[in-house]
Amino acid sequence: MIKFSRDNLSLAFERFGHGAPLVLIHGFPLDHTIWDEIVPLLKDDFDLILPDLRGFGQSDAADADYAMRDLADDLAALLDHLGLESAFLAGHSMGGYVALAFASAYPRRVRGLALVASQAAADAPERRQGRYAQAWNIAENGIGDTVAAMTENLTPDPRVRKFVHDLMRRQKTSAYIGSLKAMAERADTMQALEESAFPLLLVHGDADGLIPVERAREIQARVPRARLVELPGCGHMPMMESPRAAADAFLGWIT
Repeated sequence: MIKFSRDNLSLAFERFGHGAPLVLIHGFPLDHTIWDEIVPLLKDDFDLILPDLRGFGQSDAADADYAMRDLADDLAALLDHLGLESAFLAGHSMGGYVALAFASAYPRRVRGLALVASQAAADAPERRQGRYAQAWNIAENGIGDTVAAMTENLTPDPRVRKFVHDLMRRQKTSAYIGSLKAMAERADTMQALEESAFPLLLVHGDADGLIPVERAREIQARVPRARLVELPGCGHMPMMESPRAAADAFLGWIT
């Protein structure tokens, strides 16, 4: 992987293809490899940039707590490192929260935004409390309970479930804890989406057991320009469960 430095952290990313720059941002608690099956379908049309968010994959973990804005600033630093003024962003699950934070902080650098199995709403109070409880449990007992709970509701596809389970087990405990706190404190970005002008794509499986497809429908109802692509029978990992359909959604969105 390619590395660059920001705030004394070594942050890793991969880069493939040529064309319009498209940053593919992984979700929690994963890394850039969730996009592996879609890369061959997009690399002839896009300059694909796949970061490992801080703490995940081959990127260093931060010593202190951080917010979604910090992860957005990491992306801005990556674009600066690559000499890119702007890019299309596609965020999966928590990666969508990062993309939304980036769009709020750097609206002129966003050529388009795709939310894949994600949402714009902030956590309800009980969900926020649940994330902090989850972070405490991980600190005390390790990641096992979180991996088991997430894997159970992830996808109807056993192949994808096994891959993601193993990937989750390889991630750093500190990244789990830091990301859970950052997600709990994230802002609601629905109004910012309503006021934005960039192309907006929503890709969501109708069998998603972690973030229900109704969340994407809510965005489309409030942001009429948004294009919603619902994938029948697909769970929380569209880029792995239905890579061809997900790739076609990206191609239709940008081209």
